[in-house]
Amino acid sequence: MSHFYNDAIFWIEVDKIRPNPFQPRRDFDEAQLKSLSDSIRQYGVLQALVVIRKEVPREDGGIGVEYELVAGERRLRAARMAGLVQVPVLIRTGEETDLMKLELAIIENIQREDLSPVDRARAFDRLVKEFNFKHHEIGKKVGKSREYVSNTLRILSLPEYIVRALSENKISEGHTRPLMMLIDRPQEQETLFREIIFKKLNVREAESIARHIAVERARKLIDQELIDIEDQFKEKLGTRVRIEKKDEGGTVKIDFFNKDDLRALLERIDKEMEEAVKEAAPLTEEEKILAEDEPAKSDDDESLYSVANFSI
Repeated sequence: MSHFYNDAIFWIEVDKIRPNPFQPRRDFDEAQLKSLSDSIRQYGVLQALVVIRKEVPREDGGIGVEYELVAGERRLRAARMAGLVQVPVLIRTGEETDLMKLELAIIENIQREDLSPVDRARAFDRLVKEFNFKHHEIGKKVGKSREYVSNTLRILSLPEYIVRALSENKISEGHTRPLMMLIDRPQEQETLFREIIFKKLNVREAESIARHIAVERARKLIDQELIDIEDQFKEKLGTRVRIEKKDEGGTVKIDFFNKDDLRALLERIDKEMEEAVKEAAPLTEEEKILAEDEPAKSDDDESLYSVANFSI
C-alpha cells in the first residue's frame, strides 16, 4: 500500500525530477503552458507534484537520489519555463508498479480534464493491451461508465488522418460519432470529414448527413443498379452524389465545397455534352464528299491514332 512520506511536502530541485515514462499525454499546448508559467512566476506552484524517490548508483561508486514524476507534468514544465529551481512535491512510498504509475497519471489527467480525446483513448488502450483491463474495470478506475470507455476506445478505429485532425483540434470529439457511423464506408467517411473541415459543419449537421447516408444505403440495397449508377457519378464528378428514387422518377443531388467546385462541375458537364452533340450530329454534304474522297486507312494507321496510345 502506497502512502506519502511523513505526509509532508518537500522542496526538490527540478533538475532531479525525471518525467513519468507512463505519462499518457503526448501534446502540451504551448499557450496554456505559457499562461501557467506566468501564474507560477507570480504566485508559485500552488499544488504539489507527486514523485517517487529512487536511489541510483553514481560513477564514483556512491549512491545518488533522483525522483520520478508520477503526477504534475504540466506544472513541472511550466515551473521550468518560469525559471524555478525547486518545486513542492509529495513523495510516494511503497512498491510502485508500472501499472500504478500509469493508473495515477491517467486518473490525475482525467480528473483535471487535461487529457485530449486521443491521448485518453491511447491511455485506455494501454490499460487494455498491457494490463488486460476490462472496459468496466477502467470505468471504475476513472469514475466513468463502461460505455464511456468503449466509445473512447473506438476513436482509435478511425483512419489516422481523422485521429490526427482530432489531436490538432481541427474537429471535436463529437464529430467522431457521425464519422464512426461510416466506418465501413471509407469513401463516404472521407467525404463527410472533408465537409466537416471545409464547410465547418457542427456535430448535429454531421450526424444528420451520416444518418441520411445510412438510411439511403439501406433503402437502395434492393436496387443494385441504382447503387452502381450513383458510384459512377461519384467517380466522374469527384464528389458525393445521392440519387433519391421516388415512386415516379427521382432526384440527383450533387455536393460541392465552394463556388470554384461548382463552376468546375458545370464546365465538365458542358464539355461532355458538347462532345456528345458533335458525335451525334449528322455529316454535312461537304463533310460527306470529303469523307468519300479520303483514302481508306490501314489497320496500322488506325492504331497509330488510337487513344490507347496516348497518356495524360
